Amino acid sequence: MSTKLAKDDFRRYGRQLILPGFGRTGQEKLLNASVCVVGAGGLGCPALQYLAAAGIGRIGIVDHDTISLSNLQRQILYRDTQIGELKVEAARSAIQAINAGLKVDLYPCALDASNSQDILSGYDILLDCTDNAPTRYLLSDTAVALGKPLVSGAALRFDGQLATYNLGDGPCYRCLYPKPAARATMGSCEENGILGPVVGTIGTLQALEAIKILSGLHDGAPTLLIFSALTVPSFRSIKLRRRKPDCVACGQNGKRRDLIDQSDYVAFCGGENPDYERLGKEPGDPAHRISGKELHDTLAGGAHHIIDVRPSIEFEICSLPNSTNIPLPELLANPEAFEPKDDQPLFVVCRLGNDSQIAAKTLREFRPQTTVKDLIGGLRAWSHEVDSSFPIY
Repeated sequence: MSTKLAKDDFRRYGRQLILPGFGRTGQEKLLNASVCVVGAGGLGCPALQYLAAAGIGRIGIVDHDTISLSNLQRQILYRDTQIGELKVEAARSAIQAINAGLKVDLYPCALDASNSQDILSGYDILLDCTDNAPTRYLLSDTAVALGKPLVSGAALRFDGQLATYNLGDGPCYRCLYPKPAARATMGSCEENGILGPVVGTIGTLQALEAIKILSGLHDGAPTLLIFSALTVPSFRSIKLRRRKPDCVACGQNGKRRDLIDQSDYVAFCGGENPDYERLGKEPGDPAHRISGKELHDTLAGGAHHIIDVRPSIEFEICSLPNSTNIPLPELLANPEAFEPKDDQPLFVVCRLGNDSQIAAKTLREFRPQTTVKDLIGGLRAWSHEVDSSFPIY
């Protein structure tokens, strides 16, 4: 039995009710609809906010993570006082403060092949607000198996994109990307950065796409929307082909549910994400690596050179005194870029202690007579071990 609008709903949603083609019918469709948002981060926060405000009857939120200080720049549902809380619980509080009558289901877990169908089967539309390839393939395969549209967003640096998969005769994610991109070509917001309004724009458009589909305003045409904050025009739309007949997921002979059970999504996408902070802290050869405390004592005791191989934009944020900035690509292309006239010890630093190892190895090969060491754990370790006032970003 469908739920009807209450008296106060006419006032709350009045600006939508008077829209041509939307009306009371469209609003009651939203009231009786359900949307599951997978990922309550930079994309999920604005999507949840607008879905709640628009009057979606039931919203599911899937996320296993807790709120950290670095989230607050773009994850707009959260506050300083909520650091350490589960994102799903904080998000529920925020969107129910917007719309108290909203029903919210929480799933404080990571989505995987063992639980995706059970969690997602009860919703009309799925939103992919995640930031990793294995979950994107899992969500797409699950959407195909369950016959649900999947509104997928992505954002990095100044750019973003939006597509709805498995809608009508439109493609699924595997149709467009049968094989994942090489691990080396994929980066995270932590590694590459993200401007908050960029991810906010894409998350808001995901909510809009879901509302259009649920209310009957969507034309059903599969498209890929590309957004760039630094170009004019900022948006361009690419028409997508129909689903591929031979797609292993949604094609005529697609495996559908069997594909989920038989797939190792992490292995398919190149394995676990490297823990660069842990890798940068591995001690290695004492002749080649130096700890923060050892470097501090060494710098105080004699002449030396420091090369910082971070990008120039990061060097501008913070740096060790008297260090020289030579970004890693420049140093690898031209080791002679730093050519002191003496053989004083040479110390190489970077953010986490990984790029510095590559640079130090190159410099040792080019200057075998010089002592070349890199900082274990990078400048983040320096902040923890030596100077707590040194910025961490």
